[in-house]
Amino acid sequence: MQRTFKAALFDLDGTLFDTEGQYTVFWGGIGRRFRPDIPQFEHIIKGTTLKQIYERYFPDESIQQQITPLLQKFESQMRYDFFEGAREFINDIRSKGVKCAVVTSSDALKMSNVYRALPDFASLFDRILTAEDFSASKPNPDCYLRGAAALGTDISECVVFEDAYSGLQAGMSSGIFTIGYASGHTPEELRDKCHYVLTNYQGLTKEKVEEVMGVHSSINSEQL
Repeated sequence: MQRTFKAALFDLDGTLFDTEGQYTVFWGGIGRRFRPDIPQFEHIIKGTTLKQIYERYFPDESIQQQITPLLQKFESQMRYDFFEGAREFINDIRSKGVKCAVVTSSDALKMSNVYRALPDFASLFDRILTAEDFSASKPNPDCYLRGAAALGTDISECVVFEDAYSGLQAGMSSGIFTIGYASGHTPEELRDKCHYVLTNYQGLTKEKVEEVMGVHSSINSEQL
């Protein structure tokens, strides 16, 4: 069954950018300092907004005021490197008429660091939606539904690209075809959390995405 791929909705950290290792180090230090009662804190908070992290784990504003400048300094010095092949994939699908959006839990301040490090970043996408654009963040599907609406594309012709469990849940709950990028998790760990698992972007094209979308549709039809 042929399906058309008209819009791509990308998570940012861990999906387009190879930054999760840096965040793991930062939040690991924060967890050990302020929440030693929560083992593996740096992994628990993956895919959530800063607002959610503060509300759930640091409701004391005096603690927030200590963490915020540390995070701002850290993000201003981070490296924002694309995964190999990711930029080329975006260029390929846009040249073939696919609209592209970033749908990230990062806030506008963090994105200002991205734009400074990568001056052409915004030009790669039709829309960039950040934490300020959503009333509810991942794993709530609202962010991806808003992303599809922002691009004026029906969800049946969209694809979500995600790496984190919370983001994959958001994509699947939205009803959008969801591809899990195996950066922080193994392909086996992602297998039952998305429609298709991607291990790298090299050689990925619009036609390949439509192929895997079609295969999944055929499988579902057979199951029905």
